[in-house]
Amino acid sequence: MSTAILTGQPVPGSSIEGDLRSLGFDVRTATDAAETETLLAQVPADQRVAVVDAGFVGHLHALRLGLTDPRFPLAAIPGAVTAQPAGRQALTRAMARENSAGGGTAVAVDHLADRVVAALDADDAGVHHPELGSLVAVVPADPQARNEARQAVAAVDDEAVRLKSAVKSRDGFFTTYCISPYSRYIARWCARRGLTPNQVTTASLITALIAAACAATGTRGGFVAAGVLLIASFVLDCTDGQLARYSLQYSTLGAWLDATFDRAKEYAYYAGLALGAARGGDDVWALALGAMVLQTCRHVVDFSFNEANHDATANTSPTAALSDKLDSVGWTVWIRRMIVLPIGERWAIIAVLTALTTPRITFYALLIGCAFAATYTTAGRVLRSLTRKAQRTDRAAKALADLADSGPLAELLTRGLPDKVHGLAPLNAAFGGALLAVTAAVFGPSWQVVAAAGLYVVLAGESVNHPLKGALDWLIPPFFRAAEYGTVLILAAKADVNGALPAAFGLVAAVAYHHYDTVYRIRGNAGASPAWLVRAIGGHEGRTLLVTVLAALLTASQFTVALTALAVAVALVVLFESIRFWVSSGAPAVHDEGEPA
Repeated sequence: MSTAILTGQPVPGSSIEGDLRSLGFDVRTATDAAETETLLAQVPADQRVAVVDAGFVGHLHALRLGLTDPRFPLAAIPGAVTAQPAGRQALTRAMARENSAGGGTAVAVDHLADRVVAALDADDAGVHHPELGSLVAVVPADPQARNEARQAVAAVDDEAVRLKSAVKSRDGFFTTYCISPYSRYIARWCARRGLTPNQVTTASLITALIAAACAATGTRGGFVAAGVLLIASFVLDCTDGQLARYSLQYSTLGAWLDATFDRAKEYAYYAGLALGAARGGDDVWALALGAMVLQTCRHVVDFSFNEANHDATANTSPTAALSDKLDSVGWTVWIRRMIVLPIGERWAIIAVLTALTTPRITFYALLIGCAFAATYTTAGRVLRSLTRKAQRTDRAAKALADLADSGPLAELLTRGLPDKVHGLAPLNAAFGGALLAVTAAVFGPSWQVVAAAGLYVVLAGESVNHPLKGALDWLIPPFFRAAEYGTVLILAAKADVNGALPAAFGLVAAVAYHHYDTVYRIRGNAGASPAWLVRAIGGHEGRTLLVTVLAALLTASQFTVALTALAVAVALVVLFESIRFWVSSGAPAVHDEGEPA
């Protein structure tokens, strides 16, 4: 249980003690700094503790934002400071300094909690100060100021503020205007009934899987039901994040579920559409796999660019300046958000076209839209990278190396070689991948493709044979993803036997899951996937070479069986390690607030 220590003289009629109890705090009182320090030492080290001025006046939601958010070791609002176990040492040290002779900070503030916060800030302890907006949080100096503060509290509806803040500040047009106006109320309904974001996330997944099953029937009624259920799943997908923000129920497991289930839902729905089309005599598995490959590569472009520039210095360019200027014109913001086809717009298109047309038309529209969006976003990021003079950090280089997913073959072939010239790295990756794809498309399963795959392995190793700090080195992971996924797609299509493309779909889905899992480990500052896992599943270059060898050695039917077995093996290994890690790890509690893609 969390503990709150009220300091200073009690104020008659104050609701602060009741407010703290309603937020789950066990309240203790202290009359001075010495007693506060004593009580602080008595709180178990594995519990959250807060120091709150007894004269605090403010909204309950201001206290909730300042004292209960699990994402930050230290947080503060005027008149209150809190520490989770990771921040207890810093809080205890600041409290001891304030209780010693002469105090520990030169900042002149009247209240103990604020003096401690000033000391923590002076120590650069990383105190989170939440944006309160119109919410009130003050410690009045006299009765008149107290009355004015109470009037200010009464003038602002903190529940309305809480509902508004539950919605992402940056989201797509469809989500902002067609979903969030009512999904926030669903989130509040869930919160009042004790439902958790993880439960809502799971409900969203189940709804999407039912939608996929409806699409797999291949009937018009099934397609209509699938479209409706897909939108319902997306409403729940928005609701889980809004519930997390509304009630501040962030968790490590929740971040993982929210991040990975979106992809699982979308790709399961692609499979359902392909199955439904097959029932009607139309084989669209190549289109379904192509859509998954394109969408995953789009995301890898986003992830790689963001990680490369996460903490870059001198991060300016004329292209970025133009983008900022366009953002100042209201209507251009929405146009630019829509043309990148974020998840809301994408799912709306899929749902409507599923209900009204055929799976083939749905996939054609999806491929065209995603291809345009990918071209637009990638071109803009390339221009930014070429026109900015940014110094990338070791952290960014390591993140890109982890996203590259290079296995033992690449390590072995480049061991002892001198570093390559930085500017050639993305060119090596692009040339190797393009040559492999073209060879596979021209010759099909053959030893020529195996030879091209061998050259790809060498060039892939050369591409990562230096710290990835070049201007365009962030393109290397998406080039690798496109080469691996594209090769599997082409060889399965060239096999021209029933079951080959569905087997390839399963293999790419399993590998893509591994790549998404790596991304969200990095985003959570939990490190990348362990080296043993990358080696066990071969790295991108090892898997690519293996698929080409299997295609050359085996008959089409045997190749299909081999792809299926490889998909199952990869899925079992990566799922086992991923579930083990996210359920048991001490990764920080986060919630994805990134691009709405």
